[in-house]
Amino acid sequence: MGDQVRVRYAPSPTGHLHIGNARTALFNYLYARNQGGKFIIRIEDTDVKRNIVGGEESQLKYLKWLGMDWDESIDVGGEYGPYRQTERLDLYRVYWQDLIDRGLAYRCYCTEEELEAEREEQLARGETPRYSGKHRNLTDEQRAAYEREGRVASIRFRVPEDRTYSFNDIVKGPISFQTTEMGDFVIVKRDGIPTYNFAVAVDDHLMKITHVLRGEDHISNTPRQLMIYEALGWEAPLFGHMTLIVGEDHKKLSKRNESIIQFISQYEDLGYLPEALFNFIALLGWSPEGEEEIFSKEELISIFNADRLSKSPAVFDTNKLAHLNNHYIKHADPQRIADLAIPHLQKAGRLPAELSDEQRAWAESLVALYQEQMVAASDIVDLSGIFFRTHLELDAEAASILSESQVPVVLSAFLTKIEAAGEFTPAAIGALIKEVQKETGNKGKALFMPIRVAVTGQTHGRDLNATIALIGRSRVIDRLKAQIKGA
Repeated sequence: MGDQVRVRYAPSPTGHLHIGNARTALFNYLYARNQGGKFIIRIEDTDVKRNIVGGEESQLKYLKWLGMDWDESIDVGGEYGPYRQTERLDLYRVYWQDLIDRGLAYRCYCTEEELEAEREEQLARGETPRYSGKHRNLTDEQRAAYEREGRVASIRFRVPEDRTYSFNDIVKGPISFQTTEMGDFVIVKRDGIPTYNFAVAVDDHLMKITHVLRGEDHISNTPRQLMIYEALGWEAPLFGHMTLIVGEDHKKLSKRNESIIQFISQYEDLGYLPEALFNFIALLGWSPEGEEEIFSKEELISIFNADRLSKSPAVFDTNKLAHLNNHYIKHADPQRIADLAIPHLQKAGRLPAELSDEQRAWAESLVALYQEQMVAASDIVDLSGIFFRTHLELDAEAASILSESQVPVVLSAFLTKIEAAGEFTPAAIGALIKEVQKETGNKGKALFMPIRVAVTGQTHGRDLNATIALIGRSRVIDRLKAQIKGA
């Protein structure tokens, strides 16, 4: 194993980038960058039947969107390629043939039906299902007979008997497995494609991977990989198995759990900021020193320490994510947030697909008005409803305010000034309201609340002057007249 840290993220192109996989990639990325090492992306595409069109591209696209870059992969090359497993079959063949030649692996001609019958018999006896080894020691004649039947062999690794395999996990500490309950496992399927545990061990060795950081669901794979390393005379990398991500109910995060958005593409579609997701994901099972939770990518790289990976499940806290994304939106360039939010207004039919310069300027001002409130850019649709309604529905609190005795006088005075005003800017509107105050003698809530409710239908909202300016003179006049008439 070399001195330079080399880590990898190895997705299967069987789906889009999920929050759990994104965390695995992110921790490997942070560790590599913190250690001055290399971050490699390898595509593990040997499960050909489950691969989806666009799976590779989606993985790489959303890793980049989150803010990660890599040193070696299918798109940037590198001296340890190819970086797609289906392009490495000739490499694997060399090593599995070596294992067969040395008696450490063998051809198994059992059919699926025979294996299933064996599993059922073992379960009926109360035993843990495992391969019995029935083809462990076939003679040349027996193998030839099976092949004459047309049977195609898989290749199984000969598991050493009564052995203990141990490793010191970076996250969980010492872990041991005994081979007593382990059957000989398949390393090459009947179609000639290597299985995960064989291919990953060969790849990690040939690519000089020094540390393997992955989810704890891979712990049970580790002893099998250690056997492969040992059989081929290789030094194993250091392993670290990150705890599960759980929902707020402390149940394992399932793709069927629709209360949590789980795919990175969905966050982009909703208008989340990638730096907020980067920050949030980094805190899923890792904690910095101190109480601070908001960090830039550069800060996270500088402070990331694998020793602080959590031993407890990581809780996906939707409120924390909302808080973080809101923080990043509040501090973002208003033009950037407008570019993210305006398409949501267009999709909702609130704005035309093609905007004039005047419409674009109005929309940008609208988004800026609500920027501090947004958890995601898509929130603009719900937040800005008052600007697009033809009729205001008042709740009991709003109706109560408009029933106060001073309201007709205040609204009539404000309507007169709006109709006669020249400019219709927030500053000009603020001046008009002050004139209404002098004229009517009403001030504070008695002045501002009736105007807000009459114009917006709400008792609370963003800056009143800016809101009125954006609603527009003609619509404000119509709403004031409607409320005065109904009073």
